[in-house]
Amino acid sequence: QVDLVESGGGLVQAGGSLRLACAASGRNFRNYAMGWFRQAPGKERDFVAAITWSNGSTNYADSMKGRFTISIDNPKNTVNLQMNNLQPEDTAVYYCAATLDHTIVVRDIGDDMDYWGKGTLVTVSS
Repeated sequence: QVDLVESGGGLVQAGGSLRLACAASGRNFRNYAMGWFRQAPGKERDFVAAITWSNGSTNYADSMKGRFTISIDNPKNTVNLQMNNLQPEDTAVYYCAATLDHTIVVRDIGDDMDYWGKGTLVTVSS
């Protein structure tokens, strides 16, 4: 069992930044690759970024490259998502997830993840 708890969401104006954190715990959580996903109102859940604990390999959705950065804080056992130049279309619930499929850092595996957090809401005002 892996437990994931997201934090850092909130309300921000367009052009602003937010830093989300995902605290991971549980059995062998470092064996999992970690991902961030988001779901906007009325839309499907989409992949944002992924990273591995072992070597820090990363993958990003094309639309996030250059604005979002995923990283790992090993002492705190957290996976962070730094989001810059946020726009109203970035408004969504952001979810942290874990998977044993490490190919998530080289290809799109959809949302076929093993564990999910409950999400944190990000609202970007215009």
